[in-house]
Amino acid sequence: MIAPIFPVCAASAAVTALIGTSPVRLYPFGEHDDSVVYPYAVWQNIDGEPPMYLDTLPDFDSYKLQVDVYGNTAAEASAVAEALRNAIQPKAYITRWGPQGRDTETKRYRYSFDVDWIVKR
Repeated sequence: MIAPIFPVCAASAAVTALIGTSPVRLYPFGEHDDSVVYPYAVWQNIDGEPPMYLDTLPDFDSYKLQVDVYGNTAAEASAVAEALRNAIQPKAYITRWGPQGRDTETKRYRYSFDVDWIVKR
């Protein structure tokens, strides 16, 4: 019961040109290792639900994901976010462009956005 963000993005040559192929540096939140290679992106479920039917099982699930991209420069983070957007939008909806900023501790740049994804069962 997970939105197919990884296979969709990993199939995009534009995405893998920026965040690699072995591994594709798109991780479920909290699952990337300690030897961080930039740029990379993480995603997490922040909301979602199946529809409620009285006489049958739901035929789809709805997910809201948050995607955060991290890069060495603002331009690098923006380029990865754009490639991810272009890979995701044929399959799902971008619903929020989130904050962009620079981490005070790591000095790395972050670009955040949310995705609503409807997955047929």
